[in-house]
Amino acid sequence: MKNKELFSKINELIASYDPMVAEIISAESYRQRNTISLIPSENYVSAQVALALASSFTNKYSEGYPHVWKEGVLIDKNGRYYQGQKNTNKIEKLAIQRALELFTDIPSDYHANVQATSGAPANLAVIGAFLKPGDTLMGLALDFGGHLTHGHKVSVTSHYYNAVHYKLNEDGKLDYDEIEKLAEKYKPKLIISGATAYTGKIDFERFGKIAKKVGAILLADISHIAGLCVTGEHPHPFPHADVITSTTHKILRGPRAGIIVCKKEYGPQVDKALFPALQGGPHMNTIAAMAVAFKEALSDEYKAYTQQVVKNAKVLSEKLKEYNFKLISDGTENHLILLDVINNKNGISVKNASWFAERLEFAGIVTNKNTVPGDAKPWNPSGIRIGTPAVTTLGMKENEMVKIAELIRLTALHAEDDSKLTEVKADVELLVSKFAQNSNFII
Repeated sequence: MKNKELFSKINELIASYDPMVAEIISAESYRQRNTISLIPSENYVSAQVALALASSFTNKYSEGYPHVWKEGVLIDKNGRYYQGQKNTNKIEKLAIQRALELFTDIPSDYHANVQATSGAPANLAVIGAFLKPGDTLMGLALDFGGHLTHGHKVSVTSHYYNAVHYKLNEDGKLDYDEIEKLAEKYKPKLIISGATAYTGKIDFERFGKIAKKVGAILLADISHIAGLCVTGEHPHPFPHADVITSTTHKILRGPRAGIIVCKKEYGPQVDKALFPALQGGPHMNTIAAMAVAFKEALSDEYKAYTQQVVKNAKVLSEKLKEYNFKLISDGTENHLILLDVINNKNGISVKNASWFAERLEFAGIVTNKNTVPGDAKPWNPSGIRIGTPAVTTLGMKENEMVKIAELIRLTALHAEDDSKLTEVKADVELLVSKFAQNSNFII
């Protein structure tokens, strides 16, 4: 039975009891099968990951850990507060084991926590593990590609901690000399390296030297690039970073969750900072799905996938440049492309980035509006953020990237013409259907 048929049967079961919910699920499945997903933080999971999410582990409450810490040493002993944990302990230990194998060269030197429900709690736990209220942290400014939890004013991280931000230079690149000067001036106790809209490669070795120079902990938030880091398509944070955090649902193609991997000496305080300080019972069905996703990411097939993600992004960016779109940093070195669709006097531009994202969606191309360096208002940005993880999961390669670039160009040129965009949408559906029908992933 093909995946599409399998999950159609599951939805029929839901429909027999709750047709309203089943109808909405069916509509979402149809939307995904008939649009091009270019949001770099989205992807498709395998049937195996999806079924693990739907497993009986969803019924189990499991506050605590499958281990205990004693004088800084991890003891393989049940640390739960509820009974009936034989199998939850097994599945969490397996997820931890695979995470360490995936993210580290010497697993015995590190510790992994797989209980974070997403990337934000993972970041908050790490910050809380090393900082006290009023301490200083440093991260990339949101309008230059950082994340809310990296100290933005609307995040709880800026309410409890003093946040200092570094920015990108005029070329859209990290200025490590300037970052070092800021670190020397403000003496942060924790430095965050990582981004949500950065198209270059991050020099974790340089970040590590800066952190060491000022006595700071280095947290590498690799939520967007984790898959590239573990397969060698991007420099790896370890051994330069003290801790890494990542979501598991972006390029890793796992469930919606977060992971923390740290040097083993920090394991006790990191575990304690997540539970009991921040979260209660973990989502054991999600942890089961993470274990499956980590096994997939350890395969040769996954390595080939990440290589193709980068190839596709390169081709897509070059073709968009040929069409006179303005690309921040003039291209990409990873999976992500950031277009400035407003400040482009000599090329393709539109009246409003938010409006253009809506017109792209009308044409069946799903992206997100995004700030570009210098934007003051995140709800009125100048950029469109796109990425290649999801389309690569479907099996698309360089030729399809050329076609997608052409579809984006046509949408920009005819953005106010519904009839023209309807024609583009038909081309989108034809393109996606060739890959969605035979996909091994849930779409």
